[in-house]
Order: sequence, then structure tokens, then C-alpha cells
Amino acid sequence: MKQLFMGIDVSKGYADFIVIGQNKKVVEPNFQLDDTYNGHAELYEVLFNLFEQNTELTLTAAVESTGGYENNWLNALSNFKSQFNMHIARLNPFGVNANSKAGLNRITTDPISARNIAEYLIAHPEKVQLFAYDRFAPYRKLWTFIRMLIKQKGQLLNQLESLLYLANPEILTYCKHGTPKWVLKLLEKYPTAQKIKAARIQSLTRIPYISMDKAGQIKQIAAKSIASANDDTTAHIIASTVRQIMHLQETITQHIQTIKDENQLPEIELLKSFNGIDDTSALGLLMEIQDINRYQDVKNLASFFGMHPVYKLSGDGKSGFRMSKKGRRAPRQILFMVAMTAIRTNPLIREIYIRKVDEGMAKMAAIGMCMHKILRIIYGMLKHNRSFDEDIDRHNQSRKSKNKIKKFSKKRRYQSFDKKAPISARQTQSRKLEQPLDTKEQAASQNDNIVKCGFAAPVPSSVVD
Repeated sequence: MKQLFMGIDVSKGYADFIVIGQNKKVVEPNFQLDDTYNGHAELYEVLFNLFEQNTELTLTAAVESTGGYENNWLNALSNFKSQFNMHIARLNPFGVNANSKAGLNRITTDPISARNIAEYLIAHPEKVQLFAYDRFAPYRKLWTFIRMLIKQKGQLLNQLESLLYLANPEILTYCKHGTPKWVLKLLEKYPTAQKIKAARIQSLTRIPYISMDKAGQIKQIAAKSIASANDDTTAHIIASTVRQIMHLQETITQHIQTIKDENQLPEIELLKSFNGIDDTSALGLLMEIQDINRYQDVKNLASFFGMHPVYKLSGDGKSGFRMSKKGRRAPRQILFMVAMTAIRTNPLIREIYIRKVDEGMAKMAAIGMCMHKILRIIYGMLKHNRSFDEDIDRHNQSRKSKNKIKKFSKKRRYQSFDKKAPISARQTQSRKLEQPLDTKEQAASQNDNIVKCGFAAPVPSSVVD
């Protein structure tokens, strides 16, 4: 069966196409079509001619992720699949770009980019994930809209904090861990300290979650306020800002509930069993992760989030692990807020954070470690369809600590450490800490390699001496 590969480089309003064979020879030279009805119809004619000329043909077509411009072409190709023996894939541009650099391609044009996509299909078939139905696709646009509303809400909250510092600074003591809803309700009616001071205690207690004692405390603090802005204009701005924040929060809640109602998502309730994940973060994580079966293991998921550690070592220079931060920032932003909440409310994550800080780790690095830990927990919850259980995680940690004894270094199976080697001082210290390979195990390992490789090499006399 003949196999061909079609590379499609998508631009805004048009796309470049090329078809090559398994030997990378051009079967259909580069051509360009517009993203219109006529362009899609012309693509159908091209495919029809290809399959008519080759009855036993399998075609693999691929596009890069371009932020949505490729969706119309993917939809058209999906409709053509019912008539043609073809596969469709959406590729990560990072992989295509790396493969192009490995081929020493220094010129980049639309036709060359289309060919790079086709050649990537040939070079890395194991990395290609075929395009499949995405049950979250209709709601991902709504999630993007929700993220925009959340960003606007954050901007308004920052503006509100600046205004309150001038008009009612004492109320900020109640907003150290977010702005409670009762504070927003209070500020909507009594925006400045002067207005709170003039209000009656009975009027304050009509606001939810404000008891008689709390109302008296708020009024007493307002009477001693150092506020420098008590004018009506500032009060109007604060009240308007608060109303905008409350309206945005209501809109966000409605949209999240719409997604939950229209598309039954048991995974959201599953993720919410972890103390630190609410409706918004659960929905965001689910929209980013999509199907957990897309990931071979938890390391693959960590790489998608840019959470995998990167180790840098150069000679005797400074070395260590750090977060790679590769990929999109949005998933990490959600995970960061989950980690910040979990450090305060989840005993397991808080324990890890405090232990790492006490060991001397920087606070931000400790938060990053908590993010990685939470991501591993999320992977286990979704993979096994099981709610969060702290005891399971503690059991896994205890089992890991028992196996913490350092094993023999397999990379030194051919030669033990030679004291005469011209190594650096840092490497010398590292070798002192590493347990040497057992002589019997080393000999067994060498014999095993000799048998597997199918040859026997004489031992140099200098080594025997």
C-alpha cells in the first residue's frame, strides 16, 4: 500500500499544501488555497485525483496548532475522511521547528514550512497523535472568555485596593487572603470610612456575615480611620468598582455552571475533592488537560505544563534543578493559584512546603515543588478515577523512603573510579559521596554485556597491572 504525506502550513485566510512520499520526494508540488468554500472544494478535487490515480493509497495530512486558524481546514479534512483513506493530525509547532533545525533548514517560507510539516510526519511517526473528536472543543472558547473575565476582575480588585488605601485603609485588614463577599456588599453601600462611621449598627448587620459584634468593631475602627479621601467622587468610584466586580463574579459563575450543566463533567467534582481546587480551577485544569489518556505518564503531563525540572551543569560552574516553564503560561497560572490555596488549606501540601522551606529552599522554589506535587496528585486522581485520599499519598511516600538506599552506579560498570583521572575538585567530592560499584557485580555486568554484544575482547595489560 502506497503511503503519502501532506503538509499544510496554515496562515490567516489561506494555507500552503505539499504532498510527498515516504522517500521525501515531491508527489504534488506546493499549491496555495484560500480558506473559503471554493478553496475547500478545490482541496477535495486535489484529494480525489490523488486517490483516483492510486487505488491503494493511505494519506496522512497534518497542520500545526496556530491558535484556531487551522480549525476550518481540520473540519474540512474530517468531512473528507468518509470518502478517502486518510489520517489527520494536529502537530505541536515546537516539534516541527526542532525537526527543521535538525535538518539545517535556514530559510523559512510558507512552502518550506509546509514541507517541514510533511517531513516531520515521516521522521517522527511515534510522536504524531491523530486528530480525534474533542468533547471540550465547544466549551474551550467559553473558557477563554471566562479567563478574560477573571483577568478583568483581577484588574478591578487591584484598582479597588488602591482606592481603599486612601478612602478606607482599615478595611484592608479583612482582605489579606482575597476580598470576601461581605466586604464588597459593605463597600457598595458604605464606600468610605466616613460613611461607615455615620452608618447605624443595625444597618450594618443587615449585610450577610456581619454580626452585631463585627459591626461594632468595624464602626469603631472607621471612627479612628486615617483615610485621606472622603469625598463623594471617590465614594462613587469605589461603589461602581465594587458593582463591576460583583457583576463579573456572577457572570463567571453562570458560565461555569452552564458548562457543568450542558456537558456532564464528573471530573470536576473529582478534582474538587482535593482541598485547594474550586469550580473555576477544576474547570480550567480539565480544559487544559482534556483527556488524561493523551499522556503516557505523569512526566509527560508535567512536560505539557512546563513543570518538569531541568538540570544544568557546565564544568565547575553553578548547577542545579529549575522549572523549565516551557509551553503555555495559562496552565501554570491555574496551578500556581491552586498551590497557594492548598498551602493554606491542605495539610499535606502545607507540610511539604514548610519542610522544604525549613531545609533552606527558597519560598518560590518550594511553591514550584508544591505545584509539581499537586500535578502528580491530579494525574493519579484522573487516571484511576478516584477522589483525593491523603492516606494513599502518605503511604506512597513512606514506601519510597524505604527504597532510598543508594544503589550501585551502573554507568561505572566497566571501570571503577580512577584516582589518577584529571577531574575537577567538585567531581572529586561527588565521587567520595557515591558508593563504588561492587567488584562481583561489575564483573557480572561486563560478562553480560560481552554475551549480549556477541564478542569477547582481551583485557589490556595496563588494566591488569
